[in-house]
Amino acid sequence: MSAFIPGPRVRVAATSRGPLDGLRFAVKDLIDVAGVVTGGGNPDWLASHQAAPVNARCVDMVLAAGATLDGKTITDELAYSLEGANHHYGTPLNPHWPHALPGGSSSGSASAVAAGEVDFALGTDTGGSVRVPAAFCGVWGMRPTHDAISLEGVLPFAPCFDTVGWFARSVDVLAAVGDVLLPADLAHVVKPLARLVRVNEAFEARARNEADDASRLVALAESLGAATSLDVFAGGEARWLACYQRVQDLEIDATLGHWIRSAQPHFGPSIVERFARLNVLDTKQAAQYRALHTELRGMLDPLFDQKVVLVMPTTPVALLSKQASADAIGGFYHDALTINALATVAGLPQITLPFRDEIDRPLALSIIGARGSDRALLSLARDLYSRHTRPNLQ
Repeated sequence: MSAFIPGPRVRVAATSRGPLDGLRFAVKDLIDVAGVVTGGGNPDWLASHQAAPVNARCVDMVLAAGATLDGKTITDELAYSLEGANHHYGTPLNPHWPHALPGGSSSGSASAVAAGEVDFALGTDTGGSVRVPAAFCGVWGMRPTHDAISLEGVLPFAPCFDTVGWFARSVDVLAAVGDVLLPADLAHVVKPLARLVRVNEAFEARARNEADDASRLVALAESLGAATSLDVFAGGEARWLACYQRVQDLEIDATLGHWIRSAQPHFGPSIVERFARLNVLDTKQAAQYRALHTELRGMLDPLFDQKVVLVMPTTPVALLSKQASADAIGGFYHDALTINALATVAGLPQITLPFRDEIDRPLALSIIGARGSDRALLSLARDLYSRHTRPNLQ
């Protein structure tokens, strides 16, 4: 199945020369391209909106750096999924593991990069929508510090968590795109990120599902220098997950609720159930969960003051089969949203590093740094790659 939206391929030439000369990129269909309707993965949204008058800010930045736009990619409907399946437009191919889902909601962007259709692709990440498909498709992926990159021209989902992220097949291209997109004032945040620490709870989540993979990932993390581990959630996993889900629902209601109630769009079976949560939203708890978000956002700061970088499996399973049961999908969501809530709720940068093992399945680790340490985290990712290069590291 194609990674790209139906119809003629959207192509835009580079507007200048720069560090991305000669590279081709794609953009998720939540990101505006001038003259094209941003469809959001849903035909009713597509039919009820006008063509974007201008490019999203992030698109203009990479065009000005010498890259050429070579397509808009399929997204899960209005970004409300981590699976990568779209009821209306199909499921983009997971090129290396075609029996499995590509992961969502930036499914098409990850698929296009993994298949070699483009050199890099822009996506969005709220609760894991770049991190998860990067892991499932075996490519590099970055969620930046929240608010580091402009969301101007990006269809909003849950703005207090939304970020523009990106995929690449190599760490060098991942870093080159970061150099273009990340603000110059982050350049001074170059504190050494010296101590890698494993997130116990994330490895335990993997062990509940795939014990052998968990042990391989622990060994891999140790080989990268993560010799110690911590209970980072300190028994509070349920609070982090509840905070993310409740605040996300409040944000979705503010950004999309009016349109959903007035347009009565046709959503796919799994997506309609998720948006139905807006009908029972308890706004009386809004202040409570906004306060919890503020509390949790600062909880990890003392840890990062010690120059710690967190290391963990990006996903609780290596892959999610296209035939996965409802129970398997539900368990995946619970664990994936929980472990990825660290960066989501706290607004931290996170990079997915892709590996494969001897049984030809993806193994992916993530590194998470302090807010604003994006450039240093990219440098660390490149260093880890160069110091620990092996045939199975992409």
